[in-house]
Amino acid sequence: MSQPTGPLSGLRVLEFAGIGPGPHVAMLLADLGAEVVRIDRPGAVPTNPVVERARHRLAVDLKSEEGKAAVRAAAATADVLIEGFRPGVMERLGLGPDDLQTTNPRLVYARMTGWGQDGPLAQAAGHDINYIAITGALAAVGKAGETATPPQNLVGDFGGGSMYCAFGIMAALYEREKSGKGQVVDAAIVDGATSLMSFFFGVRHLAHLSTERGKGMLGGAAHFYRCFTCADGKEISLGSIEPQFYAELLARTGAPETLAQGQMNPANWDDYAEKLAALFLTKTQAEWCDLLEGSDACFAPVLGIEEARTHPHMQARGAYVEHDGIWHTAPAPRFSRTPGAVRSSMDDGAEVVARWGSAG
Repeated sequence: MSQPTGPLSGLRVLEFAGIGPGPHVAMLLADLGAEVVRIDRPGAVPTNPVVERARHRLAVDLKSEEGKAAVRAAAATADVLIEGFRPGVMERLGLGPDDLQTTNPRLVYARMTGWGQDGPLAQAAGHDINYIAITGALAAVGKAGETATPPQNLVGDFGGGSMYCAFGIMAALYEREKSGKGQVVDAAIVDGATSLMSFFFGVRHLAHLSTERGKGMLGGAAHFYRCFTCADGKEISLGSIEPQFYAELLARTGAPETLAQGQMNPANWDDYAEKLAALFLTKTQAEWCDLLEGSDACFAPVLGIEEARTHPHMQARGAYVEHDGIWHTAPAPRFSRTPGAVRSSMDDGAEVVARWGSAG
């Protein structure tokens, strides 16, 4: 593995293998230079070469005393620990925060779960769709008269989960600089997804920003904030909210003059959407890109994951990086002096932990 670079270079992270948001947290930290030792089950093989990149793997049998001792030794000199087990599992293993922070009081112990460490559902199984369901987020996604549409697992696992966990870890590390003490970060997807809904919670008195399925402007009800199908079956997206951007959309597309009046009146949205739908069916996606992309009409083509990788803007930004013959998403965000980097994983976790111990 190449030498870690980035603003988190020198940070020691102990990650317990899991699925979903936990590995994504570790990837975010590793991309920015953290040295991440991943505790795997014996015989485990990587399942996602992108999300599991830049790890120093260490196979450990957590049911054995030898395995537990290895974890305690690693945690004694780590800065951060990330685990995603159900509440109580780590305590039963003798590896809970009270156990490990006694030896290493500076340890930031991050607990990534769906329901959180307490509450009536804390011990229940669940997945992204369930966590965002009780926060109001899932109910807002989809078409009127149809069941809610799961937005992949972007909103729960990654938006409300890993991103908030990473933010919590950084906040705890900042506070540690003042107090000299670590603490437990209870990162629950239900909490993060609820926080993501803050904007809508604050504007729920505004009808045009309703989260009722099929009614809100930002949920696809407005004719100027939705997707349309083109002549070739491909789709384009519009986000022409502001009057000047809406005016540019109408001018560039040659839309019917009747659409110029009453843009923000929900009573017009269905009729205007039908007119725009007919208009966008007259040209291919590429033709609409030629007319609208790069303008102030707030336009972009709807691309699949492979198309996104080859889009000129994404290529210019270096949003994807080829590494060891595999295309990876590039580290984010970006830094002017200490950029992150995509690195390979290695099975040298034991050596790295030994080096942590010798360095103190």
